[in-house]
Amino acid sequence: MASNPSYEQSKQVAEASRETEWAKPSFGKELFLGNFRLDLIHPQPELDPAAVEKGEAFLARLRAFLVDHVDRHRIEREAKIPAEVIEGLKGLGALGMKIPEEYGGLGLSQVYYNRALALAGTWHASLSTLLSAHQSIGLPEPLRLFGSEEQKRTWLPRLATDQISAFLLTEPDVGSDPARMSTTATPTEDGTGYRITGTKLWGTNGVIADVVVVMAVVPASEGHRGGITAFICPCDREGVTVEHRNQFMGLRGIENSVTRFDGVFVANADVIGGEGKGLRIALTTLNTGRLSLPAICVSTAKYSLKIAREWSVERTQWGRPIGEHDPIAQKLAWLAGTAFGLEAVLEVSSRLADDKRNDIRIEAALAKLYGSELGWTAVDEMVQVRGGRAFETAESLARRGEKPVPAEQMLRDMRINRIFEGSTEIMHLLIAREAVDQHLKVAGDVLFGDPRLASRARAAARAGAFYATWFPTLTTGAGQRRGSFAEFGDLAGHLRYVERSARKLARSTFYAMGRYQARLERKGRLLGRIVDIGAELYAMACACVHADTLAREHPERRQEAVELADLFCGQARRRADRLFTELWANDDEAQYGVAQRVLAGRYAWFEHDVLDPAGDGPMMPLPAEPAAGPVEDPQAEPRVEATVAQ
Repeated sequence: MASNPSYEQSKQVAEASRETEWAKPSFGKELFLGNFRLDLIHPQPELDPAAVEKGEAFLARLRAFLVDHVDRHRIEREAKIPAEVIEGLKGLGALGMKIPEEYGGLGLSQVYYNRALALAGTWHASLSTLLSAHQSIGLPEPLRLFGSEEQKRTWLPRLATDQISAFLLTEPDVGSDPARMSTTATPTEDGTGYRITGTKLWGTNGVIADVVVVMAVVPASEGHRGGITAFICPCDREGVTVEHRNQFMGLRGIENSVTRFDGVFVANADVIGGEGKGLRIALTTLNTGRLSLPAICVSTAKYSLKIAREWSVERTQWGRPIGEHDPIAQKLAWLAGTAFGLEAVLEVSSRLADDKRNDIRIEAALAKLYGSELGWTAVDEMVQVRGGRAFETAESLARRGEKPVPAEQMLRDMRINRIFEGSTEIMHLLIAREAVDQHLKVAGDVLFGDPRLASRARAAARAGAFYATWFPTLTTGAGQRRGSFAEFGDLAGHLRYVERSARKLARSTFYAMGRYQARLERKGRLLGRIVDIGAELYAMACACVHADTLAREHPERRQEAVELADLFCGQARRRADRLFTELWANDDEAQYGVAQRVLAGRYAWFEHDVLDPAGDGPMMPLPAEPAAGPVEDPQAEPRVEATVAQ
């Protein structure tokens, strides 16, 4: 990798690691092209009765364990998950929820894996983070997708029972730009393996991990294609050192590491998927792995609704419960709609993941983006409803004899989700790239290519043929026919809106490409709005489909489900309409210009009266930390998710 790669070099590395083929249909891809393929998500696949029975039995065991054996206040107080809790989770089989039964795991469906994470997350977010980091992006998932049969037979039974894994990608100077990765894996002279050297930052579970997936650059040489490569590395190998246990605003119980590798030997058999495949493995792993994070966001939003509802009944001001005052009532309604909408997105996406008939890379990314953004707002609104008591810790409330509601902890724990597994800004760019994929295939050489390209005329002819057929389809559709989607009853109007808006979004995307051409990739705020509109439309479609599914599977909930879906869709429509307006009526250019002047120091005088504790005066001596403990004894002493987009 280049020590200081150019923008084009970094882009080429990321582009080379994308999944470029669409072997299966994709609702999200079609939506951004203006084609509302409701048939791809409706009717929802029915849950397998055996999977339901197995999943419900595990949830019952997990619930009982959490309530009876896990002191969540102790986790928060001591900033550590006790060793006996981790052992208890191992005994439940919680480390192997996603691992197939043939390899010793529980083999839960995506739907029930998500529900288990959601349950653990409402008890304490550090628990769900430990389990998710181990299974969603840790060693089990890359092995399941890309590992050899020998690797699976060797590692999956261990990972399902008693060995914790972590994923190490991020470095102190490398977050979302893998082209700058400096950790190397140098082939040994005898050809038996590699020596890994480098430092990895923010490895969730890294302090207590028994084995890690580590990404390192293999230098290109004769017999080696080189590139970013994924390695299996047991943590008891000589040369592996946990230098530091990171501590954070929230998720106080997670064991997050700075891990150093000093010439650590890994055998050829420990390469996952082949040399140069590491970044693709990471990105593909995240496609369904990302669904674990919105699962946690959904449960937190629902918990926020419960807290706000209960307090709005209990708390009286000016002679009435505060929930009867309009400002609080509006927040309660928003929370109810949001919680339903987020659950709908998660449930629809998860059933698609289990069904395996669709490519869900866009849907999973939208679920992560949407869940983390609205989930954060939901917790913030709950805090506002609960007032001063939400700013007070649960333990302080308990000492005063009040119900120990962990509102302030929820706010701290929730904040990282807008950064974990791809920050909102990176998710916007990632999804936007997929959204314009078809355009790039047919018109990339015309819109973005070298103007001296000899085949430019032929490329223009191909693009013209595509757009001559495609663009007219964006003029009219089912959304303009009043009787369309009648089977959805009162929700049909929302689906007609989604269909019309999908075509409008596709036209807007096409106009943006024509207007900005090669400059479009630098218009991050504009691309973000395009993606956010797509997220609102996807969420509305999911809400209507989820309500229909609930009505079929639980007829007694039909009316309530329709009411909640209608509430959410009304909220989402207003957000989408505002975003459509802001596509072309905004001050992005002016804001960018001001930002560059800020960077140049033009307004630095405005900060002169700020006392900066991090920059002013001598460094304060820090208290000694507990030693990380020997790597070979992970339970002896403690030893943020390293993702593509941190």
